[in-house]
Amino acid sequence: MTTIPTAAATLASAGDLADADLGRMHRLIAAARAGGADAADVMMQRRHGLSVARRLGRVENLERAESIDLGLRVFVGRRQAICATSDLSDASLAHLVERACTMARLLPEDPHCGLAEPELVAANPVDLDMTDAVVPDADALLARAAAAEDAALAVAGITNSEGAEASWSWTSTALAASNGFSRAFVRTGSAISVSVVAGEGTAMERDYDYASAVHARDLPDPAAIGRAAGERAVRRLGPRKVASARVPVIYHPRAARSLLSHFVAAITGAAVARGTTFLKDKMGQLVFADAIDIIDDPWRRRGLRSRPVDAEGIASERRALVDKGVLRQWLLDLRSARQLGLPPTGHSVRSPSSPPAAAPSNLYIAAGTVSPAEMWADVQDGLYVTDLMGFGVNGVTGDYSRGASGFWISGGQIAFPVSELTVSGNLIEMFRSLTAASDLEFRYGIDSPTLRVDGLTVAGR
Repeated sequence: MTTIPTAAATLASAGDLADADLGRMHRLIAAARAGGADAADVMMQRRHGLSVARRLGRVENLERAESIDLGLRVFVGRRQAICATSDLSDASLAHLVERACTMARLLPEDPHCGLAEPELVAANPVDLDMTDAVVPDADALLARAAAAEDAALAVAGITNSEGAEASWSWTSTALAASNGFSRAFVRTGSAISVSVVAGEGTAMERDYDYASAVHARDLPDPAAIGRAAGERAVRRLGPRKVASARVPVIYHPRAARSLLSHFVAAITGAAVARGTTFLKDKMGQLVFADAIDIIDDPWRRRGLRSRPVDAEGIASERRALVDKGVLRQWLLDLRSARQLGLPPTGHSVRSPSSPPAAAPSNLYIAAGTVSPAEMWADVQDGLYVTDLMGFGVNGVTGDYSRGASGFWISGGQIAFPVSELTVSGNLIEMFRSLTAASDLEFRYGIDSPTLRVDGLTVAGR
């Protein structure tokens, strides 16, 4: 039976543990090769987590989680199979090797699968300061949750709480492959969230705020998070409905991030290779307004999605996906890169039980030059979106329709809260008319400043 060390012990012996894990993984690769595999890789993740939840001054949940996952991927010719386990006993791992090799022989060929060529493998990954040496106990996390909830409840107009949570996690990811790659990386994470209710009866509104960081000392003040959640909820009270109109729509950064997510979905290699994206023929063309830059930066120190290498051992690097409005880069894992006849871009991600796929790291739209207030100063009638609902986006055509709530803009000022609206347009046209404000903050891993899109249809009453 596998024994999982405590979090503090694991942190203290992380180097020795990584060496032991990599040794086990190399033995698995050798066993797979002996069992008939032409190539193989192994991914192993150890996780420790501690989370607490507090509501109205009472502890509602205290949870400690520990896990181990190991995945073996084998290649027999151009056939690929993945098997995973959490049992690291010798008998279990021997069965894992046998099962993976047998599955690979039975599966259809995939001409694009395979490990990275040795010359593509990263040699000396950079240190991105992704490990916080401080391991909090439950009392420390409860103090953070208490500070956030108490500050939210202190806001005038707040009548109830849905609770506050604080958490800490430690994750070790090791990857070894028969092409020579062999590394282990450790990252930590701390988070705080709070959600509260304003008003009473049928006139209640809720809102929330949250923050996460690699190092706990980089978190905002929990009380500030609580106050923000409370003030947002109170501002939402008394929403009105407005008549349908075609108006400028301004996205709060929390909502603006979704436009980046739609863009990312349209430039992943798998979608481009299948031809199922509205941007499939747009490489090298002006896709956004010419003042827009979109950056993917995996090397940001302590970044929430930072990674020195991708999940296939290929070096990551900072890339301008959009430069002055022009689309410059797809997000490519090895398989999609081979399909498209292009070099991989270091964007592979995976879990021990899944094949690689392309995804961004620390992605953001660069800040513009105007403040949010200046952005809506000339808007006579418009919508300021703070929340979006639904997933009404057609990735093939770019058609866009999502439920929205927020505030109505009248005469260049935020006038009153609104809800039960639908915002619709087409992403091709929306991207071309996009304007970015100057208020970019790096909080979520995918980040955006306030954005303005002119000429969207807002459907109300």
